[in-house]
Amino acid sequence: MNYYCANSSFEKAQIVIVGVPYDGTSSFRPGSRFAPNAIRENSYGIESYSPYFDKDLREKKICDMGDMPLPFGDKAFVLDIIEKFSYKLIKNRKKLLSIGGEHLITFPLIKTFANKYQNISVVHLDAHSDLIDSYRSEKLSHASVIRRVCEIVGFENVYQLGIRSLNSTDLNLPYRKENLCLFNFDKAQDFVERIGDRPVYLTIDLDVLDPSIFPGTGTPEPGGVTYKELIDCLKKLSVLNIVGCDIVELSPQYDTSGVSSIVAASVAREVLCFL
Repeated sequence: MNYYCANSSFEKAQIVIVGVPYDGTSSFRPGSRFAPNAIRENSYGIESYSPYFDKDLREKKICDMGDMPLPFGDKAFVLDIIEKFSYKLIKNRKKLLSIGGEHLITFPLIKTFANKYQNISVVHLDAHSDLIDSYRSEKLSHASVIRRVCEIVGFENVYQLGIRSLNSTDLNLPYRKENLCLFNFDKAQDFVERIGDRPVYLTIDLDVLDPSIFPGTGTPEPGGVTYKELIDCLKKLSVLNIVGCDIVELSPQYDTSGVSSIVAASVAREVLCFL
């Protein structure tokens, strides 16, 4: 099953969707590997038109490539597949929307984009800073992914919004006082002006939303933003030169109502509208 309205061929597509069903380092509740198909299935329950962006997916050339063929167990092998597979998709100037999966998938994706785009910036929406150096002695974890991303693109080029769960030592890392926005998206416009026309990779951890709106996630964190606040932030970020995006950390089985999957599918629609 494709995402709704993603019916273009790869050759003609401007935007490519790919599922990345991996949750091998989930630290609390696994299950985000089931997210890509849940998002696709629930996309058929929402309209193709976004009133927020005044755009219709039917007017876009979008190709859904399905899921990457990822094995269980061998993390290094999985990350290598994600990196090589994503490079094949973007080398012909396609915009890429990757649907996770856990947040560690961002690490190999950033490696791919950083190799293609010089001076790339990363905008990170999340409840968690993901800046620890290692989680239980493991440096490659969804809890440390942004620390690894900073090491690739530079701490000065990573901008974080909506963070409400972090270690106090995170604040002492380079550029965090300038590039980290706690609790909300108040610095979004400032970040946009500072980034300018540089290429941008956008990573959206859906647990940035409050659990009352989005309970279907592995590490829910109280005190999050509303859906409307998220959309308003995306509208500000949409003027940036966004070359790729991922949407991660939906674990559909933890929300028996199915609302979290619908929310995730809706966020994907908005991203597709401005990519």
